[in-house]
Amino acid sequence: MARERHPSEGVYAISVAAELSGMALSSLRLYERKGLLTPSRTDGGTRRYSEDDVERLGRIAGLVEAGLTIEGIRLVLELEDENARLRRELDSLRSAGRPGRAARG
Repeated sequence: MARERHPSEGVYAISVAAELSGMALSSLRLYERKGLLTPSRTDGGTRRYSEDDVERLGRIAGLVEAGLTIEGIRLVLELEDENARLRRELDSLRSAGRPGRAARG
């Protein structure tokens, strides 16, 4: 029986990730160099992209299509990541019975 993989687990070679995202290999390498994504690596140094990475590449493609520069994309992704982190933190506080500032009004 196959084990279930976590969406952040690197499983795809760069060629597969490029095909899934509809991007060129050179674009994936560029986005990694610019810090837009960080695929995992095998012991031998081969990139391994996860489902999360492929989803992020789709987001990057949308931002490129919207006309953002690499630096603009980096800033948007950083803000989105921070927003997601804060939402998880708020959800955790709420589930622990501490409503946090937002719920106090």
